[in-house]
Amino acid sequence: MEAAIGVLVSQFKAYAGSDGSTDTLSREEFHRLVTSELPNFVKNAADPAGVDQLMTSLDKDSDGELNFMEFWQLIGSLASKRGGFSQ
Repeated sequence: MEAAIGVLVSQFKAYAGSDGSTDTLSREEFHRLVTSELPNFVKNAADPAGVDQLMTSLDKDSDGELNFMEFWQLIGSLASKRGGFSQ
């Protein structure tokens, strides 16, 4: 599990750092991450409007970016669905 967490953190920072701060994902960075890294896990990953809607639902502070904790909600949700856990 430690390795998996390390990968998630490093991937977040790699995508977040492409246009500035490594602390947040912009809308464009989130699009790239979802389409590249989660195409089989995120419904409609190839649909920009669907990814925008997903980002809006995750962006709890409505600042137009995702911090790691907001992003982590997506990972937790995907893992729960993959594992067959109820939410």
